[in-house]
Amino acid sequence: MSASDALKLLLLSTLWGMSFIFMRVAAPEFGPLPLVLIRMGLAALLLAPLVLMSSHYLRLVRENLGPLALLGFLNHVLPFSLLALATMRLEAGFTSLINATTPIFTALIGAACFATPIRKHQYLGLAVAFLGVYVLSADRLDFALGGDGWYILAVLGATCGYGLAGNYSKTRLSHLPVRVLAAGSCGMSGLMLLIPGLLMWPQGSISSMAWASAIAIAVLSSALAFLLYFSLLASAGATAASTVTFLVPVSALLWGYLLLDESLNGRILIGMAITLAGTAVATGMLPWQWRRTSKTTSS
Repeated sequence: MSASDALKLLLLSTLWGMSFIFMRVAAPEFGPLPLVLIRMGLAALLLAPLVLMSSHYLRLVRENLGPLALLGFLNHVLPFSLLALATMRLEAGFTSLINATTPIFTALIGAACFATPIRKHQYLGLAVAFLGVYVLSADRLDFALGGDGWYILAVLGATCGYGLAGNYSKTRLSHLPVRVLAAGSCGMSGLMLLIPGLLMWPQGSISSMAWASAIAIAVLSSALAFLLYFSLLASAGATAASTVTFLVPVSALLWGYLLLDESLNGRILIGMAITLAGTAVATGMLPWQWRRTSKTTSS
């Protein structure tokens, strides 16, 4: 990875880590759907010139409205709404750690629905990652009224949406340029959210801090972050880009601690280490295969 790619990776992890902070601030005042409407609506407006400048890209969007709408629902509308709902109750850093299991659900959904094989070492990674989630949330799995259990399930539901979207995009939409995927899916998401978002628009006044957070999550953590991610994907490859999964929770925990006075205790740190280690094994980021190869060669 070049120095410029490493800088992109750090900036991307910061922007996506900050998205949990922005949701934590804005969601209680806007509500989940109005907040995601702002996020997707503004992001779509900012990304629209990427396709409007080319008749070819515009034609591709028109020809793939259905698939782009499905991608927008799975990758934006569903997970963003569930995460916004979760951050109304859960700490930003805690939410980001549960969300870091996205590659795990991507692998499971790929095997179950898209005939993607799971290698032996991935089963170990899956088990370890779920153990980490249990360590993180065991004392908070309360499903009684006012408990955290349903909000934790909402985060896991968001990761399922990401998993479906990742597999669907890879197997059905890989022929489309990334700018068409980004701008088209954001535009369709904004249209889907327009009526329900307006119907659920809050009646009371909204603070300037909540508005600033809503605009920031749209401009910085959506439009700019998508461009950075796709640029990193093109220049450094999928493996390097996937390492952002491990940096986002660290960023969210740090910013949550500094800006929102969220606590960092031993359970969170241990759960984070276990969850990220399991995810790293499952996605091949840890040199599991290298150790096996070295052992075979030496024998």
